[in-house]
Amino acid sequence: MARRLGRLKAGEITRLGPGRHHDGGGLYLVVGQGAARSWVFRFRRDGKLHDYGLGPAHTIGLAAARQKAFDCRVALYAGSNPVEQRQAKRIERVLAAAKAMTFEDAAEQYITAHAAGWRDPKQERQWRQSLADYAFPVLGKLPVMAIDTALVMRAVEPIWVTKTETAGRVRSRIENILDWATSRGFRQGDNPARWRGHLENLLPAPRKVHKVEHHAALPYAEIGGLITDLRRQEGVPARALEFLILTAGRTGEVLGAKWSEIDLAERTWTIPAGRHKAGKTTGKEHRVPLSDAAIAVLDAMAALRVDEHVFPGRNGALGPQAMRRVLDGLNAEISVHGFRSTFRDWAGETTAHPRDVIEQALAHTLKDRSEAAYRRGDLFDKRRALMRDWDIRCAGGAVVVPIRREA
Repeated sequence: MARRLGRLKAGEITRLGPGRHHDGGGLYLVVGQGAARSWVFRFRRDGKLHDYGLGPAHTIGLAAARQKAFDCRVALYAGSNPVEQRQAKRIERVLAAAKAMTFEDAAEQYITAHAAGWRDPKQERQWRQSLADYAFPVLGKLPVMAIDTALVMRAVEPIWVTKTETAGRVRSRIENILDWATSRGFRQGDNPARWRGHLENLLPAPRKVHKVEHHAALPYAEIGGLITDLRRQEGVPARALEFLILTAGRTGEVLGAKWSEIDLAERTWTIPAGRHKAGKTTGKEHRVPLSDAAIAVLDAMAALRVDEHVFPGRNGALGPQAMRRVLDGLNAEISVHGFRSTFRDWAGETTAHPRDVIEQALAHTLKDRSEAAYRRGDLFDKRRALMRDWDIRCAGGAVVVPIRREA
């Protein structure tokens, strides 16, 4: 006896009560307790009963549902499984999306998702810069699903010995991005950037790598000549580097400087506690006395003020590699951070300024807790005299070159 098809009538679809209503040929209208209605194709394969959803009744009409059920019966007759076909199509869509998702895309989405939770706002800039410098040239345009151990090694191995700390951060950031991509379904398998049980077998442990001198300092006897050469350079990065030297500041402090921190009348730069290294521990701001030359740099920058940043870049503050490129242009094989050592050597070896004044100028915390407990002031007036002497040592009679305006 042939199975009866087309048992349901279009007019009764919206009136039928809760339950399964068979239309024939494996097609059912399923009505829930809340009157939700959907179409289901029921079939048996390898002794197991399967329900295959065809869609909601408010979107899929009776005729369309019957056609879908017919297609399922044809597929079953041909030996295919509708459920497996749907899963295969879903996998194809995932793979297609994964191929379209590059490592650079994944990095951007990861940073966007996590930046709001990072305690220090400069972390986002550090992530972007380190990835742009070391990861993107190798991995950036590749599908995130294609990143393997060999590619991760190409990104981190060249700098593992010479820039071990940076390489470790880059590896960790690649690992986090790939974990995110796996959680979002854009890649499968183990993380090729993981350290434990994997890259630790291919690279020496960071603590065992011979520490190379990465803060090469300029001898203080040569600072005048370098300043003279530097003042011949035009542009924001050159002025930022000059300001860093004149204030003995750290790279991040100078690049993040904002006009709200500058008091030209009082010739003072006040760095908030959260923006200087010691302040994150002590909770205290750091005041920097500004010498004549430092004020001249600020005057030059004020003429080109475009936003809140004293040393603006294309998108906000100047990037951390900008000052490094200035030194490269001068063929100076020294580090930006090394100028603090130059200042410290000069002050300690050639002046009579007390050690605690010099250390305060460098915003160093006192290792002696009892001494730190008794210090109440910041020796500001004495530090102003120290920075005036440093200005004289650096100046060499040169003047600040104004920044040329773009045509």
